[in-house]
Amino acid sequence: MDSRIVLAVEDLSKTYGGDGFQVQALKKTTIELREGEFVVIMGTSGSGKSTLLNLLGALDIPDTGHIKLDGEKLEDVFTEPHSTRYRSEHIGFIFQSYHLLKDLTVEENIALPLILKDVPKQEIKKAVMKMLDDIGLTKWRKHRPVQLSGGQQQRVAIGRALITSPRIVLADEPTGNLDYNTSKEILNLLNRMQRQYKQTILMVTHDPMVATYGDRVLFFHDGQVVDEYICRKDQNDMDQILHRFRQIMVMPA
Repeated sequence: MDSRIVLAVEDLSKTYGGDGFQVQALKKTTIELREGEFVVIMGTSGSGKSTLLNLLGALDIPDTGHIKLDGEKLEDVFTEPHSTRYRSEHIGFIFQSYHLLKDLTVEENIALPLILKDVPKQEIKKAVMKMLDDIGLTKWRKHRPVQLSGGQQQRVAIGRALITSPRIVLADEPTGNLDYNTSKEILNLLNRMQRQYKQTILMVTHDPMVATYGDRVLFFHDGQVVDEYICRKDQNDMDQILHRFRQIMVMPA
C-alpha cells in the first residue's frame, strides 16, 4: 500500500438544528486516507458516519474544518461550481439503494458519468464494455434495473461509480440490502477493483463481517473517532471488530 495521504479532513464539525433542538453530528474530526487504502467506518446510528461521507463528497457544508487533497487545502470545495467539479474529477459514490435510473439499460447507467463529462462516444463505448467485463455483466448490458437481482444492481452501481476512474470511492452501506452470499460477492468485487484501479475506498457499515474486508476500521461514537483497528486478514479480525463495536455501543453519549 502506498503511504501517501490522498485525502484528509482536519477539525471537521457539523451541527444540524431545527425548532428547539440541535444535534452535533461531527465534533472536530480529523482523518487521513492513504492512496489505495480500504477504510471502513463503523458506529451506532447517529454517530456521524454518513455525515462524514456527505462532507467528504462535498454534498454538505461543514461548520468548521477543511478537506485536503494531496496535501492541498481545498478552499472552495463546498461552493458551486467547485463542489460539482471536485466530485466529477475525484469522487465515486456507491449507495445502499443503488440509485440507478430505471428507464436506462445497464450500459447506459454505467455510461452516464462519462456522458455528463462530454467524453467522445467511441471512448465511452470502449470504457463501458471494459467495465461490464470487469463487473461480470456483459450478458446483461441491455437489461434494465428492474430485470436484475439486488446484487446485479449493486454491480451496476459500482461500475457507474468507477467508470470515471475516481481516486476516492465513498460507499454508504453498499451491502445493506443484500444477503450474506451476495454481500461477499460484492465485497470481493470491491477488493478486486481497489487493487486493479489503486483506488482509495471509504465504506460505512454496521456489519463486522463486512468490515473485515477493509484494511483499517475506524469506530465512530457521538461524532468522533474513538477507536481504530488494523485488519490482519486472519480469523481474529471478526472477533476483534465485533468486540470493539460492542464496547462502543454501550458508551455514554
